[in-house]
Amino acid sequence: MSNLIARFVKDESGATAIEYGLIAALIALAIMVGAGALGNSLNAKFDNIADTLDGAGTTPAATP
Repeated sequence: MSNLIARFVKDESGATAIEYGLIAALIALAIMVGAGALGNSLNAKFDNIADTLDGAGTTPAATP
């Protein structure tokens, strides 16, 4: 019985799996935050381009 308890105390495979899971979760969180920031930046750029194009194309047609 004491041999079984000693093996259980020395077993670190569960701790390693938890560490890998935490690392994967942090990487996923960093990717989500980065993709969100990139999306917001692109949205702002396209809004700026659309506003510029809206203001540039309003010249009246020439009448003969």
